[in-house]
Amino acid sequence: MRSLCRFVCIRKVMMFFGTILALGTIGAAQTNNSSSVPDAPKANVAKSDSALMRENYSAPKSHLFSVIGPYTSRYVPQPNFANSGRTDSVIRDGKMYLSLNDAIALALENNLDLAIARYNLSIADTDILRSKAGSALRGVNTGIVSGTPGGTGTTNLSTSASGGGTGGTTTAAGGAGTGSAGLVTSTLGGGPAIPSFDPFLSGTLDIEQATQPQTSPFAGVAKLNTHTGVGNFTYNQGFATGTSLSVGYNNNRQTTNSTFSALSPQLSSNFRATVSQPLLQGFGWNLNTRQMRIAKNNREITDVAFRAQVISTVVQIQNIYWDLVNAYETVKVNQESVALAEKTLSDNKKQVEIGTLAPIEVVRAQSQVAASNQQLIVAQTNLQYQQLLMKNAISRNLVDPTLASVPVIPTDTMIIPQVEPAVPVEDLVNDALSHRPELAQSRINLTNQEITNKALKNSLLPAVNLFAFYGASAVGGDQNPGATCGVTNNSSFCTPPGSFPSRSFGGTFANLFDSSAPDKGIGVNIQIPIRNRTAQADQIRGQLEYQQNQMLLQQQQNQIRIDVRNAQYTSQQARAQVDAATSAVALARESLDAEQKKYALGASTNTLVLSAERDLTQAESNLVAAKANYEKARVGLDRATGSTLANMGIDIADAQSGVVNKMPNVPGVGPAAQVNAQPAATTSTPQQ
Repeated sequence: MRSLCRFVCIRKVMMFFGTILALGTIGAAQTNNSSSVPDAPKANVAKSDSALMRENYSAPKSHLFSVIGPYTSRYVPQPNFANSGRTDSVIRDGKMYLSLNDAIALALENNLDLAIARYNLSIADTDILRSKAGSALRGVNTGIVSGTPGGTGTTNLSTSASGGGTGGTTTAAGGAGTGSAGLVTSTLGGGPAIPSFDPFLSGTLDIEQATQPQTSPFAGVAKLNTHTGVGNFTYNQGFATGTSLSVGYNNNRQTTNSTFSALSPQLSSNFRATVSQPLLQGFGWNLNTRQMRIAKNNREITDVAFRAQVISTVVQIQNIYWDLVNAYETVKVNQESVALAEKTLSDNKKQVEIGTLAPIEVVRAQSQVAASNQQLIVAQTNLQYQQLLMKNAISRNLVDPTLASVPVIPTDTMIIPQVEPAVPVEDLVNDALSHRPELAQSRINLTNQEITNKALKNSLLPAVNLFAFYGASAVGGDQNPGATCGVTNNSSFCTPPGSFPSRSFGGTFANLFDSSAPDKGIGVNIQIPIRNRTAQADQIRGQLEYQQNQMLLQQQQNQIRIDVRNAQYTSQQARAQVDAATSAVALARESLDAEQKKYALGASTNTLVLSAERDLTQAESNLVAAKANYEKARVGLDRATGSTLANMGIDIADAQSGVVNKMPNVPGVGPAAQVNAQPAATTSTPQQ
């Protein structure tokens, strides 16, 4: 009866673990099935990515609040494809009246480049979570995402400006991949193996019934029947000092009909606890927590990279905006040119009718009207294209019916100061060296390489591990009736009755701790690589990569100095271009007025008047382009010095959450004089 009870108990334990395993398999299958078919994008999802940023993926699920919590999947919010509510606030009467501040705010909430880069912050958190378990890092992409077309100064439809790099990304110092441009360089994180800080509990439960024919007279029976139940468990855990703990607990219950087995059922239990501590290679808290520190540094690199992404996107939005203003003003200039050409044609027709002008002058004026109309059509289509680029840059979904067909009217214009502020170039360079994101990434990357080099130096040492163990074993059960001397067994191999006291599983377990059968010891495990060439190569490679990154940092600093000076020179040249274009417009306007007066007096020709009209149109177009280039030059100078976000008062936390609580304030711009003076071209629906 006791044997039957033990068998039932073991069977229940096995059924319990089997149920848990089955539930886990079903849950995993459900998870795989649900993830195999992605959900279709929905337009009515949350209006920002703040739900994604609220999740702390560097913190694990704990057993404290749920026993099965660590074995269940984490919630990750679905991607947001809806435009923010700010989009509707700038649309009035079927038109989008867009200031530069509104454009930047909309981009911070909706731009897909920022939305893609925003995921890198959470991905970096998962590396921190892995490092807490002692696992190797996977790295994270910290390059600039440049998938938004436009913002390069190109307004011609024949030249489509698109993002650079595979997948719309470009590498940066501390970016993805291997080598000097990556978080995961060839030696980063190398060194002695780090023990797993997450404990592992493994177990084996087994029941076996075996019948074996016997041919030896020492078997005692013709067929040996054995019924075996096994319950073995092992616990393993590593610690930050390099210490490893392993505890094994084994149990065996066996019944047999053999007459040579003194106990049936026979209960066997034993355990052993082993502690191992590296003394040379792999010893030390700092050494074994290096992945945690590198992961946290990588998270900081990701923050800096996201700041660089925000700067890049804001700069791009400004350039697209000024391209839009340029296209908008160009349409108005060409409309005026068409009106002037048509007036000249009308005047020529009247003079031909009264006989004071040759008919060829009408043909010449008609040619000028046709050419002006052609330029107007080009300007109108370019304006529509720039409107489309702007709407794409400040939205996530162009299919939105409230956004697809509305024309975009820029409400801001540039304010050109009378005198350019004189800032010493060294001050600008110092600002750039303090605020440029790529320098911060490179410096943090050097810190990671220093951590790695210390670990690679430690890996040169021999492996000397001190270990100690303690264990015990115990045997219990009932004396085998078939092997007990008596009526059924009178052989010389029988056991006298009462030789083995009956002992239950509880008594057997208690004997493990009464020091009746201890097993203890201490020792040293030594492993000395004779030539140690692999460790030498890695240590040398780590030093070379560190020095290579130092060279890269110096090169970046030199390049930044050149960038700042070049941006300053470009700004000065753009200002001179604006002044020259302004003077050229004044000259062309006075020249046209003079030619028209002389023509009225008969002292000039129609050809000269038409030429003066063309000169005025070209001068006005040049002035519009010069102003746009000047504003872009100022944008480029802010970017070169790393002061874009500070000058505009942009809160990086708003960019991370995708919800703008503090509106940007772009200096040097003001409201346009006539916002409602919309060019005729913008009344048509831009082609998608």
